[in-house]
Amino acid sequence: MRFEIVGAITNLEVIAVGSGIRNLAYLRKRYGRGRWRKMKGIAKVKLLDGTIHTAEIHWYEAHGVGKRDFKIKPPLLD
Repeated sequence: MRFEIVGAITNLEVIAVGSGIRNLAYLRKRYGRGRWRKMKGIAKVKLLDGTIHTAEIHWYEAHGVGKRDFKIKPPLLD
């Protein structure tokens, strides 16, 4: 991970569920079965250079598995 999430993730929104996720086969193979959801939200992130920005974060999550594969979507908001 090239960044660290600092604080809570706000403005949570579900982007896709189940078969609507393009990477569903990858997620099941790597992390196991579950009710996978693609999510997005806003959070403060600390980059490798030490700067802190507000950014839109995307990730996948499933009950019993947790949150996986975080990504920052450009541009940074801050």
